[in-house]
Amino acid sequence: MLLPFLIAIHALTAVAVPPLVRVMGSRAFLVASLPLALTAAWVLARTPGIVGGRPVTASVPWVPSLGITFDFRVDALSATMVLLVCGVGAVVFCYSAAYFHAGERALGRLAGVLVLFAGSMLGVVTTDNLFALYVFWELTSVSSFLLVAHSDQRESARRAATQALVTTAGFGLLMLVGFLLLGSLGGTYRISELVADPPLDSPWLPVALVLVLAGAFAKSAQAPLHYWLPGAMVAPTPVSAYLHAAAMVKGGVYLVARLAPGFADADPWRALVLVFGLATMVLGGWRALRQDDLKLLLAYGTVSQLGLLTLLAGAGTHTAAVAVIGMLLAHGLFKATLFLTVGIIDHQAGTRSISRLTGLGRRVPVLAAAAGLAAASMAGLPPLLGFAGKEAALEAFVPGRDAALSAPASAAVLTGLVLGSVLTFAYSARFLWGAFADKDTVSEVRFPKPSRAFTAAPVVLAAAGLVLGALPFALDPLAQAHAAPFDAAGHPYHLALWHGLTPALGLSALVAAAGAVLFWRRRAMTRLQNAMPNWYEAEAGYDAVLEGVRWTAFHVTGRAQSGSLPVYLGIILATMLALPGTRLLAALIGGDVPVPGAGDGLRLWDNPLEVVVVLIVVVTAVATVRERRRFPSLILISALGFGIAGMFVLHGAPDLALTLVLVETLTTIILVFVLRRLPGAFKTRPDGWPKRLTVLMCAAAGSFIAVSLWLMAHARTDPPVSQGYALRAEEAGGQNLVNIIIADFRALDTFGEVVVLATAAVAVASLVLLNRRDRVAREPGDRAGEEAEQEAAAGGAPEPLDQVGEMAAPVPDGPGDAGRGTEREDRS
Repeated sequence: MLLPFLIAIHALTAVAVPPLVRVMGSRAFLVASLPLALTAAWVLARTPGIVGGRPVTASVPWVPSLGITFDFRVDALSATMVLLVCGVGAVVFCYSAAYFHAGERALGRLAGVLVLFAGSMLGVVTTDNLFALYVFWELTSVSSFLLVAHSDQRESARRAATQALVTTAGFGLLMLVGFLLLGSLGGTYRISELVADPPLDSPWLPVALVLVLAGAFAKSAQAPLHYWLPGAMVAPTPVSAYLHAAAMVKGGVYLVARLAPGFADADPWRALVLVFGLATMVLGGWRALRQDDLKLLLAYGTVSQLGLLTLLAGAGTHTAAVAVIGMLLAHGLFKATLFLTVGIIDHQAGTRSISRLTGLGRRVPVLAAAAGLAAASMAGLPPLLGFAGKEAALEAFVPGRDAALSAPASAAVLTGLVLGSVLTFAYSARFLWGAFADKDTVSEVRFPKPSRAFTAAPVVLAAAGLVLGALPFALDPLAQAHAAPFDAAGHPYHLALWHGLTPALGLSALVAAAGAVLFWRRRAMTRLQNAMPNWYEAEAGYDAVLEGVRWTAFHVTGRAQSGSLPVYLGIILATMLALPGTRLLAALIGGDVPVPGAGDGLRLWDNPLEVVVVLIVVVTAVATVRERRRFPSLILISALGFGIAGMFVLHGAPDLALTLVLVETLTTIILVFVLRRLPGAFKTRPDGWPKRLTVLMCAAAGSFIAVSLWLMAHARTDPPVSQGYALRAEEAGGQNLVNIIIADFRALDTFGEVVVLATAAVAVASLVLLNRRDRVAREPGDRAGEEAEQEAAAGGAPEPLDQVGEMAAPVPDGPGDAGRGTEREDRS
């Protein structure tokens, strides 16, 4: 049960950090890093047992009545992600203590939300329940929105945060539908059980997988949904280093890797993962080559690397599963190092533009060395961890390596992988050159030497990448444990620096040579990119979709929300008839619903007086439809309501009848005061709804409700609930069953009725007092007011505005005014 406790510590720390920042300043980030460091140490201590096949599990009841619990499970994949989220996160938090100054705006909020994000991400990678996963997933989306929008006074920050939230949370809703389908098809919402026994024979499984992958692709910035990630670079650099290198963007990769053992062989999983992963890797690498902003270069490089990680996570082969563990850790280490390096450069020099930086390698050699190690790892050079992971990735798609992929498919994927790796090498070299090289055409900028504490974080992360690269066998048990569910076909792959003279080694050498040439010919590549046509921008697609939604909402709202009550009621009735009404009619025609007949106890009435009441109701209803004057219509509607109350009395429900009589009386009084301020007659044809259409629609709606109630009452097979009330009456301590039902069994319903009556009484009193105030507001000697009252009494024009800006109430039109045609349209 320690894991839920660790997540709770993150939540408590998120609450405690903001006031702590006011006392300690940016040093509060050191305190905020403690829960992350503690969690990383705890998982590291449990790793031997985890790789030995003993995952850590815990369960906390969430909604016990529905059987929903917070299930947690830490296996090899989860342990790898926890080390990334918490280990790298703790280093980034310590870096933040030196990065931010004491006067930073909303620093306490930033620190608290960052800890909250860390706890949410920890929940994502450790939960074993689809519902809990979705909750933590959306918490990461909301908290990342707040982090990206930290500089909320800037339009660019607000736009980028909104863009990220709309994309990730919007597609997260599709993912939730996929989760519901997946759990329904598999009979469980526990992820480990679904993966162990996937519902592969269900025809709905492809739909569920497409929806789940849509959410995962959006979170991991797969093309064409990658546009939000470069835009999110407006966030402070520590946020970018943590969210967009080590944590948030890995959520989609994690989900793909988590489900791959059970669903990789199901269509269309593998095709979607391979196609979108390759396209994202190549597109991100191509865009990274043309960036002048170091942070944007890393952003597009992250997009490219996420394409590679998604490709490996979902390939569904043993070697690819080994490679994804190595690449997950390698990417988190080298990309966080490079982001933190850019943060130091920007913090000290005031710029991160390649065209304005020169000579920093001589001035900060330690930082340049750390960035050089990270860039070499990103390029896939030995003896860095990135080399071990990249060589495993190449080996995974060598034709004939794994039977899960055909030779043509493996060759096509391998070709794209090599192309993307060449681009990766080129933009890695471009980053290192752009940030630290001497450029003859650029003047040196002022660059105060950063403190050792400031440069410690990138140095530590770069050193970790070097150590793990030199000792890859330390990670191999985690990789083998994650790859265990996949068939190794008798020749399992292990993370190592040397596998002999293999095709993967030859491809790695080819990638390095081609990447070096591409960087050397960077000016020619720039001219080529500038000469190429302006391809379709994914962000333009986002803007077009958003504009389409706005246009549709504007026009639909303009027509549906016209301010006319008849139009509103007509839309409601039309919707009811179009959906459940059509379904009921089809069921009746097709014989799906049994129609009760005389043999089913059908009778026309229980009491002859019911016929009289029904005639009153029918006559008043027809007369109401034909009446054009407002006050007579109100009286007819009230008579109709009293008729319904009489029907309740005849059926033995006097309490319900009394309630209805009170409501009808109060409603009539309220409407009398309201109608005094409206014209005396209705318009013959309200806009959009002709009278005959209105009558026809109302008749159809009434028929639908009547038939539905009739069929539902006939379909009931269980005994009435009132019998249970009778048996429980003595336990309530009363003798009157009706009183007990109202006061005990249906107390909340009775309370609602009391509130309705009280509200109606307040409304009546308010209207009476308002009318009295209108009359006394005028001066007694005001001749104009007296003339206006006389004119109103004679049925003339309404009174002018009174002192409080309201129209004084006109006396309703008399019977002789029924033929007037100057009344305004009823839009109440």
